[in-house]
Amino acid sequence: MAGCPRGCVPAMRFCQKLNRLKTLDDDMMTTSLKRCLSTLDLTMLGVGAMVGSGLYVLTGTLAKDMVGPAVVISFIFAGIASLLAAFCYAEFGARIPKTGSAYMFTYVSVGEIWAFLIGWNVILENLIGGAAVARAWSGYLDSIFNHAIQNFTETHVMRWEVPFLAHYPDVLAAGILIVASLFISFGVQVSSYLNHIFSTISMAVIAFILVFGFILAEPANWSQKEGGFAPFGMSGILAGSATCFYAFVGFDVIASSSEEAKNPQKAIPIATAISLALAATAYILVSTVLTLIVPWHTLDPNSALADAFFRRGYSWAGIIVAIGSICGMNTVLLSNLFSLPRIVYAMAEDGLFFSVFAKVNPVTKVPVNAILIFGVFMAILALVFDLEALVQFLSIGTLLAYTFVAASVIVLRFQPDKISSKETSSTSPNLLAEASAASSESQTITEDSDMKRYESFSDKLQLVERQKTTERRGVGQLKAFWEPYLGKLFGDCEPGDIVAYCVLTLILSSTFFCATLEFGTKTLKLPVWCMVTILLIFGLSYVISMSLIWFHEPQSKSKTFQVPLVPFTPGVSILLNVFLMMKLSPLTWIRFTVWIIVGLLVYFGYGIWHSKEGLRELQATDMAAHYVVLPSGSLVETVQPIQPEGQADAAAHHISPTNTAAATYTGLR
Repeated sequence: MAGCPRGCVPAMRFCQKLNRLKTLDDDMMTTSLKRCLSTLDLTMLGVGAMVGSGLYVLTGTLAKDMVGPAVVISFIFAGIASLLAAFCYAEFGARIPKTGSAYMFTYVSVGEIWAFLIGWNVILENLIGGAAVARAWSGYLDSIFNHAIQNFTETHVMRWEVPFLAHYPDVLAAGILIVASLFISFGVQVSSYLNHIFSTISMAVIAFILVFGFILAEPANWSQKEGGFAPFGMSGILAGSATCFYAFVGFDVIASSSEEAKNPQKAIPIATAISLALAATAYILVSTVLTLIVPWHTLDPNSALADAFFRRGYSWAGIIVAIGSICGMNTVLLSNLFSLPRIVYAMAEDGLFFSVFAKVNPVTKVPVNAILIFGVFMAILALVFDLEALVQFLSIGTLLAYTFVAASVIVLRFQPDKISSKETSSTSPNLLAEASAASSESQTITEDSDMKRYESFSDKLQLVERQKTTERRGVGQLKAFWEPYLGKLFGDCEPGDIVAYCVLTLILSSTFFCATLEFGTKTLKLPVWCMVTILLIFGLSYVISMSLIWFHEPQSKSKTFQVPLVPFTPGVSILLNVFLMMKLSPLTWIRFTVWIIVGLLVYFGYGIWHSKEGLRELQATDMAAHYVVLPSGSLVETVQPIQPEGQADAAAHHISPTNTAAATYTGLR
């Protein structure tokens, strides 16, 4: 900021305020919530979130309208894509066992405003997702009773014809959400217990479907006579994969529960891997059975599994499947109601959202206000909106969160470890003695007129730059092999800065590459040569960015789970997530834009003024820091209280040693 014109200093300070990072406590296991969830509890939460309405509804819709029997391949592709995102969530959940999931991960690595917008979108996705599942649950139960509930409501309550709204108020869907919210407010153990019950029943029904379904299977249903295995070709398989991807989005509930896990360092990665493997296996095998029991083109998209058994003459089996589907929908409903209040609580705890949601019940150890208030909001959505209108608004927030979490993994992996304020205050006696000795040395040198004083950290960096050695490079610096080739270009940058810029380039390159691929010929009608040129430019930019990240030293030692093959695994995840976002409808993007604008109003109207990181910065501005070099080569920071201008001149003539604190910075090269 020293070399910046006076007029741009406020703008730079404002940008720094927007991009400030969350400071984590030394003991991240400390929490006001209750750590009581085991690995089994987390695994069941993940399975319940993923294996629900999608298994009983989505498989039939995809098989009939988009893919055919090749929906099996679509689920395999989607499972691999989900695994890349799940790796990123597992690393963060184990490394930072705090509630908030994608919001928290973005806050500690990318910046405050980005974290708020991610959390803001995940809130809406959970609201709409829970309302949509409740609406589907109500419709499925109503179909069992031959739509008696709908007919009674339309006849004796009300019916309206309004665009984007349901034809009648779904009191049943709203009621189940209110009841579920009340149960969840009793504590995390009650939520886990209910999830265990419904998930166990659902998995038992799935096992029944597989065993009985393979007995009834007829391979002729995959023959050319019935249309073949892949009647819609490779394009249908890829389009189906984009939709199948949304069947696995529930695994982030495991990361959201990390602050209530007994041993998150081990439990989060294990639960994520097991739950995703079980969910993928269930989707692949059930879709195989479904398309082998009856021809794929005769499936009923609304209740494909139950209808398939009914048509084969086993009505009792159809009833069992219907029971399993309702239990599966209950687990997804509990998952949404479980994770949503915890994201709201995390944002409120950091001061970015209204403080009323940060209150934790002293008995149940859960954020009751967030659970009940947002449970009511979810019930209102389910009461008045149609299922189709709700589903149209889904997915973009989840994909955006996946993208930022993958980017955060790369940024944090190549960032040097930062010492928190609590670490500094609780330094060991040896370090305190060393700091005391350095302080005495600095006081002695104060009397020496030749002492050089540095007013900013950038001046200090210029000092230590000439002290380069041939030792192994530090985290975030160029690897020793690439130093002779790229050192002149990037040698003056702080560790991790080049990686952060490359991650930004990675996201932008992926966006333009996928947008060109999706809209180049259809919407924009670009000539072939122009489209190929654009794809080559942004494809090359993506590869160069990935390579530059790989040329830097990552963090190699960690006691917790780490994503393999960084930056390639999260880099590919970013590309896949952006590609899937381009597949969403224009109406979804309009909703996203409107919701982002509302979120910015909330952030700039409330969050930026109540941010705890902002309050911490205000406290830090009461001290002024200078850097001095001692004869021993140590770098010393002297911290002095800032005084009003009237007292500054008097202080210049007399400086008391007691008003100066010194801390020695060692290991800087």
